[in-house]
Amino acid sequence: MASKHNREFHNGKAVRTMFRGLLVALVATAITSFAAAQENTNLKFRGGIGVIPVTGVAATGAVSLNVVRGVNPAGPWRIADLSANVTSEGRIKVKGRGLLLAAGNGIGTNAGASVFATLFCGPAASATAHSSGRVALDVDGDFDIDDVLSPALPATCDTPVLLIRNGGASGVWFAAGIPDVK
Repeated sequence: MASKHNREFHNGKAVRTMFRGLLVALVATAITSFAAAQENTNLKFRGGIGVIPVTGVAATGAVSLNVVRGVNPAGPWRIADLSANVTSEGRIKVKGRGLLLAAGNGIGTNAGASVFATLFCGPAASATAHSSGRVALDVDGDFDIDDVLSPALPATCDTPVLLIRNGGASGVWFAAGIPDVK
């Protein structure tokens, strides 16, 4: 029986079997590494908050605007859904649904607006802003952003805030992403 195993080994069957096993292991490792690289998401946002432009009115009648990270609010807007992923390389993918005016004569429309995303990293007083390019809102208020933030992200993004902003000159904010802290 020992001579039979020697013949199989010498015929290369055992070597081919070991080589195939090694090749399968290498391919599986490569696929796993590629999938892990594709999922290199550092920040996630699930759900959105439409802008409420006023946070309060003082007894004197002075209005307190809902300014976030130094960005003024737009008038009332609502958003049905928002999801965003940001990688450590600054790639941002945002899917927004139903971003529409929530007041005035244009209520329920997109007001012909375009939007961009701004990710703020750091505390409110010293946050750095990293923005995407602009995209037009669909008639129903839907939009997709797939871009790289500029300027480049820092090594860590503490206290992240994601704002969806008006693509016009004012850059006021329409909606905010809700951080996914799972």
